[in-house]
Amino acid sequence: MKLKALLAAVLLVAFASSALAAGPIVIKFSHVVAQNTPKGQAADYFKKLAEQRTKGRVKIEVYPNSQLYKDKEEMEALQLGAVQMLAPSLAKFAPLGVKEFEVFDLPFIFNDYQDLHKVTQGPVGAKLLKKLEPKGILGLAYWDNGFKVMSANKPLRTVADFRGLKMRIQSSKVLDAQMRAVGSIPQVLAFSEVYQALQTGVVNGTENPPSNLYTQKMHEVQKYVTVSNHGYLGYAVIVNKKFWESLPKDIRTILEGCMRDATKFANDVAKKDNDEALAGVKKSGRSQIIYLTAQERAAWKKAMDKAHRENQARIGADIVREVYADTGYKP
Repeated sequence: MKLKALLAAVLLVAFASSALAAGPIVIKFSHVVAQNTPKGQAADYFKKLAEQRTKGRVKIEVYPNSQLYKDKEEMEALQLGAVQMLAPSLAKFAPLGVKEFEVFDLPFIFNDYQDLHKVTQGPVGAKLLKKLEPKGILGLAYWDNGFKVMSANKPLRTVADFRGLKMRIQSSKVLDAQMRAVGSIPQVLAFSEVYQALQTGVVNGTENPPSNLYTQKMHEVQKYVTVSNHGYLGYAVIVNKKFWESLPKDIRTILEGCMRDATKFANDVAKKDNDEALAGVKKSGRSQIIYLTAQERAAWKKAMDKAHRENQARIGADIVREVYADTGYKP
């Protein structure tokens, strides 16, 4: 990342008031996934609503597929003002010191979207977003992606099948513990690097919602996909706090309404797109789809419960207990 470019962006934010008078307010919205994923579609829908409802007073520039920044770079870029809006996965907040968000990485903690939304649309979700404010970040919404499948070049049905496999994960201590609990070797890689790493054997497998796996063509270099729904991948839409609070109040109010509607759109499209992506993987014939039996899934859960025990103190026992209460999870 070029320091000069970041410093220039900071200066632009500092002089935002004069820039606002000169022309439309530009909001750069950067993300790391493809445009046709649930997040990509929701970002474009937010752009459409914001530009229509502000009658051109706001211009949203959406940069998908890591065009501007990779996973590890984008948060710093937001804090420095080089971009104004992101939708990082919830695992990305632990490096900022807000480890409570890793509760979303705990395996098997959500049975379905109903359980999940009790948290993201309830008091616990709001409490977590408030923890970002001392970092110069405002949380606007949670966007679903979906529940994750496992992929590899060998069938993954039993816990023993994972032994010795190098499995790509996001940077998360919980996901690290989850993979180690089943005997695999976790490998942290930027999302944009996963396809090549799978193709070349740098890693042997990965976990993703089907929409991410399919749009990045990972199924073309993975022979098996196991529909485990063992974990959840979601995002928090966040903005640079200083920039957001510098906006005219009426503009903020309009954008908040746009975000509410974009969030409903994002969550509605997530399940549909993941179902269609899984069907696309199956139709391609490149990967064999495996569905776990109830007994096999229970064995995965029993093994991965170790990640709960090892990370409860790290995440915060109070937050974990509150989520357990909302979802009815029993270790």
